Amino acid sequence: MYESEADLAELQELIDASFARSSEHLLSIMTPPRRLTARRLAQDLTGIAVLNVATVTARGEPRISALDGHFLHGRWYATTSAASPKVRQLRSRPGISAAYTPRDGYGVFCHGTARFLQPGSDEYRTLTDHCVRVYGQSPLEWGPDIAYLTIEPSWFVGFAMTDAELAEIEAHKAERAAKADRQSDSAQPAETP
Repeated sequence: MYESEADLAELQELIDASFARSSEHLLSIMTPPRRLTARRLAQDLTGIAVLNVATVTARGEPRISALDGHFLHGRWYATTSAASPKVRQLRSRPGISAAYTPRDGYGVFCHGTARFLQPGSDEYRTLTDHCVRVYGQSPLEWGPDIAYLTIEPSWFVGFAMTDAELAEIEAHKAERAAKADRQSDSAQPAETP
């Protein structure tokens, strides 16, 4: 966990503001007991998070791709090939959305602006050091032209179903599986002697 108390306070303020201006539909799903706090996000998002990232082409067409996301200091960071279409799109049109949905009932969603990190900056060094710990090597070893970026978030929310809700879902799944087994058994022809 890289977050300072100031990082957590800033992220919590953004989360609260994001929920305050969210749609009724989103709020009906992400009810208060399901909403993830900044502290919980920092605890949950410690490894590699495969982010689904949306960018826009020059013709205004949406494109989605994936990035290894790293949650550091209360925001998403990533590295990728500087020659990738997503990097070209983000350099021209830096608006970006990212979603992390590792399983049913858990999701983190972010809208904002992509900002490319400058070599030698503190953020650049932090991300390089983090990648060495996670991958065992620096992104600088991956090829000659690696882009480092972060998402400057303007909207950020996360949710997780409660343990009781997840237990209820698992119980329903088990009931459906047992019912399907019973139906399968009753549909089997009886063996003749």
